Amino acid sequence: MSKYRKALPQLGDKLFLTDGGLETTLIFQEGIELPCFASFDLMRTGKGQDTLRAYYERYIAIAQAGGYGFILESQTWRASSDWGTKLGYSAEELAAVNIRSIAMLEALRAKYESPSFPIVVSGCVGPRGDGYNPGDLMTAEEARKYHADQIAVLAASGVDMIAGFTITNIPEAIGIVRAARDDGLPVVISFTLETDGKLPTGETLGEAIEAVDLATGGAPAYYMINCAHPTHFAAMLAAGGGWLTRLRGLRANASMRSHAELDASPDLDAGDPLELGGQYRELIRRHGQITVLGGCCGTDHRHVGEIAGACRHVHAAPAHRSELKLAS
Repeated sequence: MSKYRKALPQLGDKLFLTDGGLETTLIFQEGIELPCFASFDLMRTGKGQDTLRAYYERYIAIAQAGGYGFILESQTWRASSDWGTKLGYSAEELAAVNIRSIAMLEALRAKYESPSFPIVVSGCVGPRGDGYNPGDLMTAEEARKYHADQIAVLAASGVDMIAGFTITNIPEAIGIVRAARDDGLPVVISFTLETDGKLPTGETLGEAIEAVDLATGGAPAYYMINCAHPTHFAAMLAAGGGWLTRLRGLRANASMRSHAELDASPDLDAGDPLELGGQYRELIRRHGQITVLGGCCGTDHRHVGEIAGACRHVHAAPAHRSELKLAS
């Protein structure tokens, strides 16, 4: 059951952690095959559910020990209709696995949350196409219709918010925001960036944020960056702009490789967890509005642990707070 839908606690000054690279951890460290990079498929079996539960509990322990809040991001990044069809799910089966995924997270929240340790349950949606290559672009309305079914199921399951991760283009971001707004949910958009700090479609992050805000009346609660290394975007953030106050979350890759290099690589580049923690520390020291910290491809509990340790004592209250905006 939704607890924070009307007031997301990460919009305050408290730092929140989330997890790392779920799919890369499962594939490269757990030795689990994930067709279509779909971690939700593990919900088919009790063993798979136990694996996911143990994965989340490692990160919950890090956040709890460090005095952070925590965002439980659901394993439903690939649980939309096109990907479900590729994996042999009917529409009914796909809806059911989205529901079971949120029920697992709600059980974890019930087990671990306390007044000093808030846990937000976030319904994760991913791009219709590849997370590295936008492919054939939808219009914003096509994107709204595509994502509406999954978002409606997640909304009915009781998530606190919707998060669109690894979004490669502006129209799809707009469509996700509108679909979430239709169901009265706060929504976050996390764009992925190339090594030049731009979206795969060529726009700067600032241009993308401003375009989505303009098209939706500023509906997103905030924005994030994921699936890019800090060296790919630190200079762009330093250059600043009015849009920067809307950026509140980072989920960086462990590797400095480009998306093309990562896609072609047979191995996992886990980078240097200690170095990554230091890079996060410098970023939030300079950009105090950032309150959500986690990892993406190649990161695991070691990286998030270093990030938590590095950032625990450097966070300053942001000069500008984005306010939660719900659909009217």
